Amino acid sequence: MSHARLAVLSAAAATTLALTACGGSSTAADEPAAASSLSVEHAQGTTEVPTDPQTVFTFDLGALDTLDTLGVEVDGVPQGTLPEQLSAYRGGDITNIGSMKEPDFEAIAAAAPDLIIISGRVADSYDELSDIAPTIDLSVDAADPMASFTENTETLGKIFGVEDEAADRLAALDASIAETREAAASAGTGLVLMTTAGEVTAYGAGSRFGLIHDVLGVEPAADVKSKGTHGEAVSFEYIAELDPAHLFVIDRDAAVGEAGAAGAAVLDNELVNGTIAAKNGDITYLDSASWYLIGYGLNNLDAMVSAVSDAVAA
Repeated sequence: MSHARLAVLSAAAATTLALTACGGSSTAADEPAAASSLSVEHAQGTTEVPTDPQTVFTFDLGALDTLDTLGVEVDGVPQGTLPEQLSAYRGGDITNIGSMKEPDFEAIAAAAPDLIIISGRVADSYDELSDIAPTIDLSVDAADPMASFTENTETLGKIFGVEDEAADRLAALDASIAETREAAASAGTGLVLMTTAGEVTAYGAGSRFGLIHDVLGVEPAADVKSKGTHGEAVSFEYIAELDPAHLFVIDRDAAVGEAGAAGAAVLDNELVNGTIAAKNGDITYLDSASWYLIGYGLNNLDAMVSAVSDAVAA
């Protein structure tokens, strides 16, 4: 049982004891009954969701990170590629609900969850999952990521009765972002790269990794054209020509457990080593699982902001 649920039950028990000690009794007329459901707007519409659902499944690891941070119990996750940060959800009593992209509909239906949370990787399965249980799509909008993430976090706070805890964590995160933006203002240009299978793609403002530019204020080294979740394939000559002050590198192969040259090895060549970023020791190899798999979660986003803050403050 989650800390949030224990707190609610404890408070209710204390109220009952106090009324009994005074010789009184609690009736429906004394106190309005708590709402049993909540109408939730999300990326694919509006869904009626039970308040304080008891069996919760999530395909979105950012939502899992947020719920874990807020002390809310989660009962089912895709366990195949869970990063170390969320290793507590491997095995045990946690239901394996499929992979990050392919739900196990039979296992999900058999467990009869009260709520299913999804995002982009399984967005196409929304209708089928909705036939099993109330389903909400908490995909973060890359065009306005912090507003979207904040709304998603507040939504989870309302569903599970932990609004105050969510608000406190969001306020602390906003303060860290403001400090990072201040440092980034004079840190020079930056370029976000992802390596996979020896190839390199770049991501710019408005992309899935646009947090670095759009939220944290690092000046883009170029107007990189990203489409959806995919970046723009780039050459080492392109990186050398841009000559950014900072390089931020995500190793996709490491994130998903695939064999391949490490990001540092891919970029270890004369062209990249000649950039200002390389000469000044300002190539930052980001935690790949944190950035590629988890993304926008309360605890994880704090770590992401800290990583960029350390880079631009150096």
